Amino acid sequence: MADRKVSYLLVGGGLASGNCARHLREQDAEGEILLVGREPDPPYNRPPLSKTYLRGEESKTDILVRPEGWFEENDVEVLTRTSVTSIDTNARVAKLSDKQEVEFDKALIATGSNVRILHADGAELDGIHYLRTLGNADSILSDAGSAGRVVLIGGSFISTELAASLTKLGKQCEVIMLESVVHERFAGPEVGRIIQDVLEEHGVKIHANQELERFEGADGRVGRVVTKAGLELDCDFVVIGAGVHPELRLAQQAGLEVADGVITNEFLETSVPGIYAAGDIAEYDSPIHRRRLRIEHWDVAFNQGRYAALNMLGFDQAYDVLPYFWSDLADWLNIEYVGPAKAWDEVWWRGDWGERKFTAWYIKDGKVAAALTVGRSEDLVAAGHLLMEGTDVSDKRAVIEDADSDLGEIR
Repeated sequence: MADRKVSYLLVGGGLASGNCARHLREQDAEGEILLVGREPDPPYNRPPLSKTYLRGEESKTDILVRPEGWFEENDVEVLTRTSVTSIDTNARVAKLSDKQEVEFDKALIATGSNVRILHADGAELDGIHYLRTLGNADSILSDAGSAGRVVLIGGSFISTELAASLTKLGKQCEVIMLESVVHERFAGPEVGRIIQDVLEEHGVKIHANQELERFEGADGRVGRVVTKAGLELDCDFVVIGAGVHPELRLAQQAGLEVADGVITNEFLETSVPGIYAAGDIAEYDSPIHRRRLRIEHWDVAFNQGRYAALNMLGFDQAYDVLPYFWSDLADWLNIEYVGPAKAWDEVWWRGDWGERKFTAWYIKDGKVAAALTVGRSEDLVAAGHLLMEGTDVSDKRAVIEDADSDLGEIR
């Protein structure tokens, strides 16, 4: 016999579960909702950790998913510092790390991602950080207080956003990465070059085509990063941004169908009826892209939390939201993106990339696969519409690349 029963069990303490709880309560005033998260804090937004929170522009209270006290006021029980250790999908019973057994009617699994750990000599030294949680951000801030030199490892969002924020805090930042330019894998070399130019103009040093060899230090603390090419960088601390991988162990143990992520249909329901997945782990059938997708981004987690709630309540709403991304490098550059594009044949340019007010259109098989903009948000709206409609734009290059043309005329 289970110790207790709830109507809705939300597994994971992040944005997807937090937003799911909100919409469950707004639509169903009676059902018992239990949210279980392993972190010490209630659900919060992760993007500020590398940006406004790190720079002291937002507090912990500011970045909460719901205002302080909302969960208590709306009778949503939140268990922090607690994990779901197993789920019996037949009995509909979950075992928790605090030894409780909880029976549930419906469940959401939103266990998120874990950082990719780099294994190198010296990796055990103090002063080597990863960024995923509030606790990680606080540790970085603690080290940054007395530090002057920082090495960041990786050429994507975590490293570039942190480099911008730490530079704003007066630190000398150097980046080592495998890529030729930052963001090359995500946005291509042309856009990556623009982003890198901005970083370098503000004093960030970029070391391309460099692979980590080892960390060196004294008295148990890191003091130098050495690459396989022989580059040696002295530092006061290190932050590694080597990507993340979805946390799938619970789903696998429960017998859910799993590939790169937890397989769901267009309603975010897993292979077990009544159990849903959302956020970083959800590999869903996208009506927009006409293929299966798994996307690691806060905006996707936010929207999928809402759709999971609606579908747990029987509304049968297909998740048909076009993925939207954004990133900013302090107040130097703001990037917006719709997509994603796994591959593209060519990039069309609209606007002036020299003045850094442009949109890059990623074209695959004559259709818009993605678009990235700096300073031209209106282009992104049109690009998103064309992507969702699957419009053939093969003969529209001149219109798209004319910065003054009316994109609404493209059909």
